[in-house]
Amino acid sequence: MSRQTNADVHSIHVRSQGNFRPTNRTSPPIQKPEPFDEIMTLHDLGFDPWFAAHAPESQPDGCSFARVCAVDRGSYCLGNESGEVPAELSGKLLYQSDRKADLPCVGDWVTAQYYDQGKAAIIHQVFPRKTYLRRRAAGGSVDQQMIAANVDIAFVVQSGHFDFNPNRLERYLFMTADGQVEPIVLLTKTDLLTLEELEQRLSIIASLTTARTLALSAVTGTGLDELRDVLAPGKTCCLLGSSGVGKTTIVNRLLGRDAFDTRTVSDSGEGVHTTTRRQLILLDSGAMLIDTPGMRELGVLGHGDTVDAGFGELGELAASCRFADCTHRHEPGCAVRAAIQRGDLQEERYANYLRLKKEAEYFEMSSLDKRKKDKSFGKLVKSVKKGMKG
Repeated sequence: MSRQTNADVHSIHVRSQGNFRPTNRTSPPIQKPEPFDEIMTLHDLGFDPWFAAHAPESQPDGCSFARVCAVDRGSYCLGNESGEVPAELSGKLLYQSDRKADLPCVGDWVTAQYYDQGKAAIIHQVFPRKTYLRRRAAGGSVDQQMIAANVDIAFVVQSGHFDFNPNRLERYLFMTADGQVEPIVLLTKTDLLTLEELEQRLSIIASLTTARTLALSAVTGTGLDELRDVLAPGKTCCLLGSSGVGKTTIVNRLLGRDAFDTRTVSDSGEGVHTTTRRQLILLDSGAMLIDTPGMRELGVLGHGDTVDAGFGELGELAASCRFADCTHRHEPGCAVRAAIQRGDLQEERYANYLRLKKEAEYFEMSSLDKRKKDKSFGKLVKSVKKGMKG
């Protein structure tokens, strides 16, 4: 977790939490940044009454609350009132987690036990998540991958130049709806657009969502003040978008310095992917910003109702369909198909709706089958263990 000061972007002091030592060290801890002289509170890190009410009822002796501020290939970094330290998972947490999605991700609140005079920690429990951002794991898996947790606002970043992709934008918007996160669309690289092109891009976005949209240019600074106004103290925001759309450049502009590496844009004006891990950055305004690597694949999760919620105008049209269970594919009296024929609804948007709906339904069915198989396998293991004891 990083924060801007007048001199640099730093970390938080580390405090001693006892001399507990782990017995199951796994991957090496994340290297923490240099310290700075400022005391934080859990409230500064986003701990509010909701988390206080959902804290684990019991916890191991000597544990305290902390927030996950970085995850990198199985290693973790935690932030608390007075420090930022590398951490690893307890053996019990690893054993009891049936899915990777149950393990901590950036933004999670956890209970942790500190050792080595407070220079490292063991994560024992993960709080319930108020909100989340997730996708289907890359490849053909039906598993889910957590992107971030307990996010208030998701900034969906779209390049206004060659990489502008309305279908991909709809997928990101579906991700935010699935996790109950407020979306704000950031249209970047507007300095590379003519006024006519900019208006066209904004018109397309407005046809897809009622979410607030900000047009930005990291070169001219256009829109950055409006973005800063959104970054209220205690709020957790997350940057979502493909590689090269300018997420890390936005972070650097908000910090006021080149705190994180970027690479020179290509001849086409598109950026090059540089962010390699998810990390929570504490801004000078008191807001927290999670930067994420670009996603090449964006398989959707959730269920059909979430897809419907993301396509509001289709839901309104569907209410006028002849059949209540209309699939909007072949049924007579379908108001959605009629709207397409009249030109009131774009064929491409309808096609994307069907694709997302099909993906969501497939995942819902496949994940249910997977849970049944995992449950059956778990029963088999317990039965074998019981037989061995007998």
